[in-house]
Amino acid sequence: METFGSIESFIRSAEAGSFAEAARRLSLTPAAVGKNVAGLEARLGVRLFQRSTRRLTLTEAGRRFLDEVAGSFAIIQNAVANLASAEGQPAGTLKVSMGVVFGRLYIVPLLADFVQRYPAIVADWHFDNRQVDLIGQGFDAAIGGGFELPPGVVARKLAPAHRVLVAAPGYLQARAPLHHPDDLHALDGILIRSPQTGRVRQWPLTHRSQEQCALQLKPRMTMSDSEAACSAAEQGLGVALVSLPFAVPYLEQQRLVRVLPDWYVDDGNISLYYAEHKLLPGKTRAFVDFVIERFREQGLMQRFNALQGP
Repeated sequence: METFGSIESFIRSAEAGSFAEAARRLSLTPAAVGKNVAGLEARLGVRLFQRSTRRLTLTEAGRRFLDEVAGSFAIIQNAVANLASAEGQPAGTLKVSMGVVFGRLYIVPLLADFVQRYPAIVADWHFDNRQVDLIGQGFDAAIGGGFELPPGVVARKLAPAHRVLVAAPGYLQARAPLHHPDDLHALDGILIRSPQTGRVRQWPLTHRSQEQCALQLKPRMTMSDSEAACSAAEQGLGVALVSLPFAVPYLEQQRLVRVLPDWYVDDGNISLYYAEHKLLPGKTRAFVDFVIERFREQGLMQRFNALQGP
């Protein structure tokens, strides 16, 4: 019977492609991880990795063994974690990734109630606007929009990811009334640049009747962050197309107003992502259920919907 340590060292090394990275995730030394894997290979009588100075590569036998043990190992590991929970309550470190501003506005305010309900869970929340490798980097969950869904990861929809046009009330009052996206071409545009590609993103506008039209704004400035674009628009610098969750505080306080409120951009969904397991860890299940519950109580699905929100 192989030890959990040897099998986990093999699985994490396969995920990371190196003993050093696997050691970091397991809080071991690279030498210890290498020794565990070598011992496993000796007992199985097969080579699991092709080793080079740069990277580990699974052999055919290694790939077959990984396919056979990874899922079962995760189930056993989660069962042990759930059984070891404090007095039957969810426990352990909960590692979650979320966008910087979205997390600060809508997830961090839930922290006090979450910790009070689940005192044995230690929140380890990471704020990053880039998509993380949920399984490979050891995250229990992630919150965001537009993520590619890799094998073994599921998504639970929290709200639509809509973008809307906003401007300061004074900026619009000084200009002719707007009736159609064609009227936007002469207005100053606060454009959004993708932080991943560095390119200014282009989206077609969609009418509530599902008619579509190209968005044409005169470039005035570019931002890589919707909240920053809201702040620039509040100063009367132009019209911005921004993610609705970031615009909601400005709109509800009437610091900004919707431009062409019947038009919006459908950018998919804001979702909760987590690894698909037959036996989900109690801490992860508690977090998923808690966030969905609070989003429902606060009506965020409606507030983030361009056809229903502010």
